[in-house]
Amino acid sequence: MSVSSVIKPAGGPVAGPSKLQHPRVSETLVIHEIYLSLQGESSFAGLPCVFVRLTGCNLRCSYCDTAYAFAGGGKMTVSKVRDEVHRLAAPFKRLASRPPPGALPLVELTGGEPLLQENVLPLMAALCDDGLTVLIETSGALDISRVDPRVRRIMDLKCPGSGETNRNRWENLAHLRPTDEIKFVIGTREDYEWSREQIASHGLDSICPILFSWVHPLSPGQQDKSLKQSPAGHTPISRRELAERIIADAVPARFQVQMHKVIWPPEQRGV
Repeated sequence: MSVSSVIKPAGGPVAGPSKLQHPRVSETLVIHEIYLSLQGESSFAGLPCVFVRLTGCNLRCSYCDTAYAFAGGGKMTVSKVRDEVHRLAAPFKRLASRPPPGALPLVELTGGEPLLQENVLPLMAALCDDGLTVLIETSGALDISRVDPRVRRIMDLKCPGSGETNRNRWENLAHLRPTDEIKFVIGTREDYEWSREQIASHGLDSICPILFSWVHPLSPGQQDKSLKQSPAGHTPISRRELAERIIADAVPARFQVQMHKVIWPPEQRGV
C-alpha cells in the first residue's frame, strides 16, 4: 500500500489561501493526485518522493500504465499544490541532517504529460525556490526549453514499440543538460536496436545519463482501449535479455525496472 494518503482533488476548483478563494482559470492546474512514495525510476530510484500527477496526455503509448490520468482529477491553484507538497514533505524536513539542495523528499511532476499545462512552469520554479530537488517526467513530444534550469528533466525518446516514435521532438536534444536524463522504454528487440542507434548517431551519452527501462506487461485493468498497438512482427524482449544485451554490447546506459512495481502490485495507484 502507499506510504501516504493520496490527495485526489474534487471536480471543481479547490480553495487556497483567502486571497485565492476565487482563483482565475489561469492560476490553476488540473491535478489527478498528489502522494508520497518512493521514486521508482531514474538515477534517483529508491529515494522518498512527493509525486504530483497532472491530468491529460497527448500521446497514447502502447505500454502506458497511467491511462487513468488521461482524464479526471480536479482544479487546484498553484499555491494549493505547493502547500500540499510541503505538507507531505514536512516530516523529512524535521529530520533533515543536510540542507537543500540535498534535502529529501524529492518532488516529481508527472502525468499524463505535465508540460501540457502552462502553470506547471511557475509551480516548478516555486518548488525550486523552496530548496527542493524537482524532477519532471516528460514524453519528449513537447518543448522542454522553458523548464526552469534547476529542474531535473527525465525525457523520453519514444521507441518504435510505443507506437509514437513520430512524436519525438528532436529539437529538445539541444536543450538537455548534464543534470537531465534520457529514457528509452524498451519492450522489444527492435526497440533495443533502435535505442542503440540513437545513442550512437546523436552522441547521447555525451549529453546526459541514459536510462533503458524495461516495459512491464500491463495488467488487464491497465489495457486502455485508446492505447496504440505495438508494430506487428516485433519480438518481445525479457528484462533478463535486455540486461544481458546491455552488458554484451557495452551500452552506456543504466538498466532499470520500475521499482514500485516490484514492491507493490503493478496496477496499484498512489505508489
